[in-house]
Amino acid sequence: MKSAILPEFFLQSRRLGFRTWRPSDIALALNLWSDSAVTRFISRGGFTEAEIRARLEREIATQDTSGTQYWPIFALEDGRHVGCCGLRPRQGHPRVPEFGVHIASNHWRRGYAFEAASTVIGHAFDVLEFEALFAGHNPQNVASRALLAHLGFVHTHDEFYAPTGLEHPSYLLSRT
Repeated sequence: MKSAILPEFFLQSRRLGFRTWRPSDIALALNLWSDSAVTRFISRGGFTEAEIRARLEREIATQDTSGTQYWPIFALEDGRHVGCCGLRPRQGHPRVPEFGVHIASNHWRRGYAFEAASTVIGHAFDVLEFEALFAGHNPQNVASRALLAHLGFVHTHDEFYAPTGLEHPSYLLSRT
């Protein structure tokens, strides 16, 4: 049974709470996106502190303009920052945002990625009423491929992803 949503979270799953990024979250952002295990499949050489600060600013701006972002997620039992999961607008596809999840490596193998993803997908379709979700992953990221398949995403094509310089397998998950 879901508990009542705590005031600091706009969305909750059984074990996770979701809220929006704040400028004061820079330490959380640095911890997540400076972890080479997290970023090895989304960047060629990791991110500098300046790039992470810019990423945090973009996430906040995206929330302000579109009502979505890769929302920070926290363990309800102790408030630990687990990572982020959410949506961002995809140019040319206003009703089909990009879905993504980044879990801090010290929280891997606990089912957080699937739980967070399932919660965001439900929110995307039931509350935000998107038609479909787009997702992609580095071709070497076997865990992301398995997660997307488990969630029901269907491979549609490969798409060039500039930050890695690779063609990433790309997927859609339809509302129906």
